[in-house]
Amino acid sequence: MSRVETGLLALVQRLAPQSITTQITGLVAVSVLLGVTLLAAVLWFLYDPPARDDSPIYVAARICEITRLVRATKDATEADTMLAAIERSGLEVKRVSLAALVPIKSNALAVRLAMHPLEAHRDIEILNELGDPEGPPSQIITRLDDSHGLRFDLAIQTWPMLVPPTALLLIIVVFSALLMSIYAVRRVVAPLAAVATAATVFGRSPQAYDALRRRGPREIVQVTDALNEMRTRIRTLLDDRTRMLAAISHDLRTPLTRLRLRAEQIQQDNLRDPMLRDIAKVGRMLDDTLEYLRDDSKSEPPTRVDLPSFLQTICSDFSDIGHAVSYAGPERFTYACHPRALSRAVTNIVENAVKHASTITVGLGTNGSGAIEIDVSDDGPGIPDTLRDKVFQPFFKIDDARSENKTGFGLGLSIALEIIKRHGGRIEMRPRQPSGLQVLMMLPPDASLQTGESHGSGAAL
Repeated sequence: MSRVETGLLALVQRLAPQSITTQITGLVAVSVLLGVTLLAAVLWFLYDPPARDDSPIYVAARICEITRLVRATKDATEADTMLAAIERSGLEVKRVSLAALVPIKSNALAVRLAMHPLEAHRDIEILNELGDPEGPPSQIITRLDDSHGLRFDLAIQTWPMLVPPTALLLIIVVFSALLMSIYAVRRVVAPLAAVATAATVFGRSPQAYDALRRRGPREIVQVTDALNEMRTRIRTLLDDRTRMLAAISHDLRTPLTRLRLRAEQIQQDNLRDPMLRDIAKVGRMLDDTLEYLRDDSKSEPPTRVDLPSFLQTICSDFSDIGHAVSYAGPERFTYACHPRALSRAVTNIVENAVKHASTITVGLGTNGSGAIEIDVSDDGPGIPDTLRDKVFQPFFKIDDARSENKTGFGLGLSIALEIIKRHGGRIEMRPRQPSGLQVLMMLPPDASLQTGESHGSGAAL
């Protein structure tokens, strides 16, 4: 691009309205102005109103012609005979005495429309300020001689002349406003939607950290700059947190390993076993905390898996260590997901169930909208209604309500909810009768996850 073209482009961008208010106001003004201009052009070059017997031009021509014919008659008898014949043709006209006329001012639209073409005929005198009190409001008096005149009763229909131009004006204005609206959507709304999408998917995919392109009105550009700066700061904080967690993991696991080795050398069983259990509990708490805080799994690519085999493997892992966990559902069902993360979510929910129930069933199915439903049902004591929303909060534990077994930091359900949300789904808890709890994980259909992945929506990890 040459220097002149660059300068002209910069000048246009500088002169163009920058704020949303001025852009919307300008779009409305331009659309209305464009509509009126197009209407004027159509009426001037293309619109040819049809000739009508009751049009103002036609009526004015007949008034002039009749007035001249009546003036040319020899006497009153011949004039009355001619007027009778004219009335039979459909035009109401009577010969009246000028002495019987009274001052009158008609505001009828039909009179004003017919008066304008009559003024061009200099031999026809119109008595504007006089009228026949016995005549209708829409009347025109023309002079015949010094003592008589003709009263014409007008029957002009004005709406056929006004409706076509009015309808044409509305069509053109609406069409122009539609075109301007399409431009407004691309110029004003599209950048704002891009900002909203970037804020929604932030932290859910590796591409979510890319800087958002600056475009649109001045206010949206300011929001874009603020969002880009905020995402940079958050990303820096996350990187610092990841490095800190790696250091904590290394610094804590080393002494825990030494404690485990030393505890295993203790000869007293009543002292060694509790110590090993406490060390294992601290290790699990550390694993849960690191799993909840780190975001390494968010970059896991989606993979097609056979959900029945996937869930049966999880059930078998629990069955192998003595828990009554079984699978109920179809034998084959492929689904695109993030396998490692989804396995973590289902395992956390099943692990929470086996702590408080004796029998657990993992089911698989779909609902009427095509969403995937994975439910974990148990026969335990259940959860009170007032606590069902709180159990997904980090570090919240309700072991007192379900069991005396108090282990972990209360992060298992929080991690499961976060993973299901990354898939674009949600989790619901429902009571079972006569006792127990059903945890329902609802995932979007296959197409939803693929669409989210391709467009960077909230379904992507």
